[in-house]
Amino acid sequence: MSIGWAESYLGQLRAVAGDRVLLFVGARCLLRDEHGRLLLIKRRDNGYWALPAGALEVGESVAECAGRELFEETGLTATALTPVVLYSGAPHIHTDMYGHTYQLHVTAFRVDAWDGDLQRETDETTDAQFFPIDALPRPLAASVPPTVADLASFERTGRLVLA
Repeated sequence: MSIGWAESYLGQLRAVAGDRVLLFVGARCLLRDEHGRLLLIKRRDNGYWALPAGALEVGESVAECAGRELFEETGLTATALTPVVLYSGAPHIHTDMYGHTYQLHVTAFRVDAWDGDLQRETDETTDAQFFPIDALPRPLAASVPPTVADLASFERTGRLVLA
């Protein structure tokens, strides 16, 4: 079961900090099935298709964050993760749909192995499905295409992408 926004670290910090830019440390998951299709979740809050992702909680490692977010949003348990890209710096300052501005420091992980059965609806999602990379659904979160491209770069070079 996921915790609510108000109870989350970022929710509590936002309540104290007000409108100032906050650092957002988090993780994204790139999970492909045996056919190479990418797992996307349809976010309950805005209806966009996105990668399973979210913010770090106090005491968590970024890999633990990735695993927790994957489980909360899909019911799947990551058993092997590989970091493939780190998003950080001024190009990653973003204002969300609530008017909150964050500077992202997000690690994207390739999920190399997992257990469980896909849950198509959770507290945070209205759907979850696998899609061919060349036929992703709309509306699509802006973070998906560059993350998929960075995964391809990682797989070509074997080097962590710093973006």
